[in-house]
Amino acid sequence: MWSLNSRICRLLRTWLICVLLYFSLGQAGKMKIVEEPNTFGLNNPFMAQGNRLQPKVSPAPVSGPEHLHRLAGKCFSLTESMYKYEFCPFHNVTQHEQSFRWNAYSGILGIWQEWEMANNTFTGMWMRDGDTCGTRNRETKVLLVCSNSSKLVQVSEPSTCVYSLTFETPLVCHPHSLLVYPTLNEKLQTEWNEVEQARYEGLITEQGYNNLLRDIFEEAGLLKSSKVAETVAEAEADSEKLNSLQKCQADYQKQSEEIARLRALLAQNNIPFESQPNEDKGAATVAAKEQRLRGDTGLFDQP
Repeated sequence: MWSLNSRICRLLRTWLICVLLYFSLGQAGKMKIVEEPNTFGLNNPFMAQGNRLQPKVSPAPVSGPEHLHRLAGKCFSLTESMYKYEFCPFHNVTQHEQSFRWNAYSGILGIWQEWEMANNTFTGMWMRDGDTCGTRNRETKVLLVCSNSSKLVQVSEPSTCVYSLTFETPLVCHPHSLLVYPTLNEKLQTEWNEVEQARYEGLITEQGYNNLLRDIFEEAGLLKSSKVAETVAEAEADSEKLNSLQKCQADYQKQSEEIARLRALLAQNNIPFESQPNEDKGAATVAAKEQRLRGDTGLFDQP
């Protein structure tokens, strides 16, 4: 009797263990689905391609102070309210909604384009050509502030579709860390010196000064180049000049041929014409000019 009870207890224990294992494995499978991390639309094979982040342009090359180039390839994030902001220096700024909704929002707030400069100082990084926002594209200005560590500390939207990020880093704590002039090569530094001298002597206007500086900064890769439109205009102007020169040469050729034809016609009909006196007069004029260039008084005997 005791042996039968013992056997029943073992069977019940085995059955209970099987039931617990079944429910444990079932719940574990369900939890795996719930805890699947949100990809925010990035590389999610179950999300439509149009809903993933699609940059409009490629980032501009890395430029500016060389000691800041080490930030390239790194990203810094900040979570405020329901959104996570990610700043990748010299690449882009993105915004991700912290939600488990199937269509959680993710967007590009700007792609690295150019520096903002004033008084020989880098004052900010501009991320432009972000996602469409009404009739314009989103853009972000990143302010660099001295701190003991590199981190993204503040995000705001001072105007519609224009964002402001504050990025703290020890790389900008030195008083000269954000100066523009030292980042230029020797050729561009020389050009800047000449522009400053021309401005000091009053040879150029303030607008001309700013335009010349912009040309220098564009050549250095600090500003997005605007040469494309200018090149087209210059090409059209050069084309017009070339056409005018060709037309002038063609007209001159026709006139020369007409003069030669008329002279031949006059000679054929024994009609006298005089061109030698004008040539002699031209020779006398040249001789007089040569006398004056040698330091003569400019007076010469008349025949």
